[in-house]
Amino acid sequence: MSLNMQDMMAKVQELQSRMNDAQQKLRELETTVEVGGGMVSVTINGKQEIQKIKIEKSVVSPDDVELLEDLILSAVNKAIDQSQKLAKDEMGKATSGMIPNIPGLDLGNLGM
Repeated sequence: MSLNMQDMMAKVQELQSRMNDAQQKLRELETTVEVGGGMVSVTINGKQEIQKIKIEKSVVSPDDVELLEDLILSAVNKAIDQSQKLAKDEMGKATSGMIPNIPGLDLGNLGM
């Protein structure tokens, strides 16, 4: 199967449009994780931007700052992990059928 240059450019433009749409959608999609039985929650969007952190008053204690630090760290790391999975799924949808499956081709830095 051979593509002429015009067809190839049209495919590239379509892929670019799909990727731009997916990037915009990722800014709008959010996921929230809770740790410590809901004592700390973090909301993050698909672009790995923290949108909100909530902390229960009961966990704020000057005598146990380490617990609060650990809960926040855990919540942020889990939120980032979920956001990365969300981004990978959305970018996969955007490129579905557009990029051939080439063994060894790593598109991980593009969220795929």
